[in-house]
Amino acid sequence: MTTNLQHAGIIKAAFVMGLSNLPTLFSTEDLARLRGIVTLLDPEPVSDFTVPGTLERLGDVELLITGWGAPPIDAFVLDHLPRLRCIIHAAGTVKTFLSPEVYARGIQVSSSAAANAVPVAEFTFAAIVMGLKRARRFSEQLRITGASRNTAGFPAIGTNGVTIGLVGASRVGRQVIGLLKNLDARVLVYDPYLTAVEAAELGVEAVGLDQLCALSDVVSIHAPDIAETRGIIGAQQLALMKDGTLVINTARGALIDAAALTSELVSGRLDAYLDVTDPEPLPAGSVLHTLPNVVLTPHIAGAMGNEIHRLGSHAVMEVRRLSEGLPLAYPVLAADLARIA
Repeated sequence: MTTNLQHAGIIKAAFVMGLSNLPTLFSTEDLARLRGIVTLLDPEPVSDFTVPGTLERLGDVELLITGWGAPPIDAFVLDHLPRLRCIIHAAGTVKTFLSPEVYARGIQVSSSAAANAVPVAEFTFAAIVMGLKRARRFSEQLRITGASRNTAGFPAIGTNGVTIGLVGASRVGRQVIGLLKNLDARVLVYDPYLTAVEAAELGVEAVGLDQLCALSDVVSIHAPDIAETRGIIGAQQLALMKDGTLVINTARGALIDAAALTSELVSGRLDAYLDVTDPEPLPAGSVLHTLPNVVLTPHIAGAMGNEIHRLGSHAVMEVRRLSEGLPLAYPVLAADLARIA
């Protein structure tokens, strides 16, 4: 990092995102903090680099603070930003708008994916507790009968002493592991990149995928949507699951074989909390909308409402680290792009 990024108040920066997303991502307080650290070269967020005069105004920019709706940053744009040294993304993935040329030119990148992982992990933890309490089944029973609870024919109820399997030791997966320490549960993790040392440090057991599916009372998906993971939970893995296993997906719908999962859920053998589906959204006539063992939500696990400002606060923290000459706390490295969301 060059010296002109190491002293507070003189970093030349610009916001690059959809015009309406600045107040959504950044609180008034965080915007004030940013303005105490950087000099903004453009008063408004840049949402289109092709607007005449835009790239010329940004010729001296050293830092781009990006967010939802950021336009592509490619070789053409970078040719006009010769002093750019860092991109801090106040949202999750950077793969949708950053060209590999960014890394080829040695530009540092950070994202707020870790901040977005917090509500996803909280949602997952809540789904585990409510799912194993069989709340959806009881709710539907009460709606139909108006009677007191009846557990006849229900799967095992409760979280005490259960085995929870996590597919992916991602940022979200690791946040979930932390929350699961509140339960009396055995935690299994399948992740080909998780070492035995890391598993021991996390207090989990690293196992194969089929073993995880066969042993777990809950199987929760926390892997990225990449070629190697699409359909990772297929008919074979679903068949290995015990009757009453709770399947939770807050990652991407394509990671589970949709037809095979639907068949298992229609049979009533498994329960599911699905925040993502394949396709997304499901057709209105999908049988999954009618099942008492399925909870469907419209992709709400990630940051929403007052959770979104956490992303902006995270980005401000990274900008402050730059201003103090410190390394980025949450770098996104070129070597990791192929295996992260």
